[in-house]
Amino acid sequence: MRDEIGGSERLTPTAAHGFTPAMNPVLTRRRSPAWTLANCLTYGRLVAVPVVVALLYWPTEPSARFGALAVYILAAITDYLDGYVARTYDQSSALGRMLDPIADKLLVAACLLMLAADNTIVGWTLWAAIVILCREILVSGLREYLAELKVGVPVSKVAKWKTTVQLIAIGFLVAGPAGETILPGTIQTGTVLLWIAAALTLYTGWDYLRAGIKHVIDDPR
Repeated sequence: MRDEIGGSERLTPTAAHGFTPAMNPVLTRRRSPAWTLANCLTYGRLVAVPVVVALLYWPTEPSARFGALAVYILAAITDYLDGYVARTYDQSSALGRMLDPIADKLLVAACLLMLAADNTIVGWTLWAAIVILCREILVSGLREYLAELKVGVPVSKVAKWKTTVQLIAIGFLVAGPAGETILPGTIQTGTVLLWIAAALTLYTGWDYLRAGIKHVIDDPR
């Protein structure tokens, strides 16, 4: 039997349905938005972060380096898949919207820190990594403040390009010395792409900051 409560429908146990009251929580759990495919892909990206970090603890071991690259690539793919699945199969949820950017930032920040620690990112290129990390902190702070004002921050096309270039750059750098044995110039390619990502980061960071300042100035409080 269906009960209408607040405009929504809830299955209630009856003999006609063939299940007992004890089975009702099971059905409720199966419908939980926390375990949609889109959210599971995001969880996988979160789990990938400590795995990549652990493998990068052996930066001179080719098998560990390639293992880190394989896990990183899978995690980067889920960054696009979870959004596609959520839109295509109507699996968008508040939990997914919260965790998705967190998973992205954790993956990028963890990789950049480990790559700086093992000297894959050195010298002036450290500034590119610093710019990227500072931008992520800036945008996170702006999003948190604007959320209180009920103001959304849409993702621009340039921001999407930045994310793509950034993920590819880090992929080359994660391959690092092991990648050089297969594709000479792997680290240099990753370094150049990281600088391009940093330049796009500055542009999009300023774009977000300008939009945020406008709302701060207009806020009557």
